[in-house]
Amino acid sequence: MRIALIALCALVCVEGTAQAEIASHYGPGFAGRRTASGEKFNPSAMTAAHRTLRFGTKVRVTNPRNGRAVVVRINDRGPFVKGRSIDLSSGAARAIGMSSTGSIRMQIVR
Repeated sequence: MRIALIALCALVCVEGTAQAEIASHYGPGFAGRRTASGEKFNPSAMTAAHRTLRFGTKVRVTNPRNGRAVVVRINDRGPFVKGRSIDLSSGAARAIGMSSTGSIRMQIVR
């Protein structure tokens, strides 16, 4: 019980704080395919894939190099490449000026 309480406390403390992460993006090659949430993937939409966040979670992703930010909705699972935390749709990556991969700051939006 004590461990569960500590884990819950840690999760609440992390939520809402920005974290430096590595992001990648996926795009047109997946257009129209079903995401893990069941919806069709739209490369232009402000969506992203994350391994553990619940579907529908909104995340503010900021490019620290230029300060541009976008809020994306988690609708898929991934990335499945070691060291990467989030896969952005190509539209979201373009909106923050990110090339194929890049350093980002990620913050859960309440």
